[in-house]
Amino acid sequence: MNRISWNDYFLAQSYLLALRSTCTRLAVGATIVRDNRIIAGGYNGSISGGVHCIDEGCYVIDNHCVRTVHAEVNAILQCAKFGVPTNGASMYVTHFPCLNCCRIIIQSGIKTLYYGEDYKNHPYAVEQFREAGVITEKIEFQEPPNIFGKQMITKE
Repeated sequence: MNRISWNDYFLAQSYLLALRSTCTRLAVGATIVRDNRIIAGGYNGSISGGVHCIDEGCYVIDNHCVRTVHAEVNAILQCAKFGVPTNGASMYVTHFPCLNCCRIIIQSGIKTLYYGEDYKNHPYAVEQFREAGVITEKIEFQEPPNIFGKQMITKE
């Protein structure tokens, strides 16, 4: 019997997390892994107990929704909340991180970033990852995951 690779397994987990997103602009999921074990996961959405974009619309300032906490940040904050170290871990995220998430990932000590889809890849984020020694790798699924009948890879 063939098993999916670790990379496909953890990235698929991130796509599954993205199903919990409350963002109407882009659903993103992130999984933090150490020693082939999931230590945290996050998706983009409002603060706990807050108003959700799916209910009241996005709160956009300067072309950014300020109501949403990004998936990468939520996963890292989950580690901080429960005292789980991120230093030396890997992160799997559905989409290439924004510039702010890039800096947070670097500061958290994550050493490898795997992502499923390019999304406004900022050249300075790419440069900062390189300068910090964070390895970035785009993962191409053999077949895009189709979980519970919902296609998980967005097509432009």
